Amino acid sequence: MKTGTVTVLGSGTSMGVPTIGCECEVCRSTDPHDRRTRPSVMIEWDDRRIMIDSGPDFREQAIREKINRLDAVIYTHGHADHILGLDDLRPLTYPRVTAGKRVPLYARPETARIIRSVFKYVFDDDYKYGGIAKVQLHEIHGPFDVHGLTITPIPVMHGDTEIIGYRVGRFAYLTDFSDIPESSMAMLKGVEVIFLDALRHEPHPTHSTVANSLRLAGIIGAEQTYFTHICHDLGHAATNKMLPPGVQLAHDGLRVTINLES
Repeated sequence: MKTGTVTVLGSGTSMGVPTIGCECEVCRSTDPHDRRTRPSVMIEWDDRRIMIDSGPDFREQAIREKINRLDAVIYTHGHADHILGLDDLRPLTYPRVTAGKRVPLYARPETARIIRSVFKYVFDDDYKYGGIAKVQLHEIHGPFDVHGLTITPIPVMHGDTEIIGYRVGRFAYLTDFSDIPESSMAMLKGVEVIFLDALRHEPHPTHSTVANSLRLAGIIGAEQTYFTHICHDLGHAATNKMLPPGVQLAHDGLRVTINLES
């Protein structure tokens, strides 16, 4: 069996936890599991390393996990908490790290358009005001290959907007969804480890609740489900006590072994 490792770089919502200006119990918690940076994961296998999303906390996450190289970044969608760390990829894209090759980025066309707009200077070879990330943006339209690993986009609904999560072997990562279409549920058959959006208990127009994600987890039937994109309504220890076997809150720094074979 070909295996890899998933590291949770960030497990928090768009505002992170602690949330600026908040004095709630979770934001004041001394439990390190309650400190949640913006959502992202890293997949490692065979001396390869790719990342799903590059949020605004990437610099902090990279230093924490001692990331010194990166083979690719794949994007779920173009919201700020998923792309704004692109500029901090710079030191990982310099020739001394990549042997002169640009680091590939992968995104659907609509997300690629947002990235090109927000980071216009990154794609300007005549930019003259300092170093820029040396990257190459590839538009994806279905499953694609990264260093021999097949990555399959999984469409999900983020409110009334379709974005994507990803399946890699028997692992799936679905963040920022309020609903998973039946066609996408079928694409998750046989998944052993899955990450699901579970913002809070109260309903939200663009994110899944704990109850809804528990319902979906029961249908998907993965051996282990982790909830991510968590806001400050959910204390780590207290919430985990309420969750059934095989379901836990993710936390920053969590490492999980995954099966990369289909």
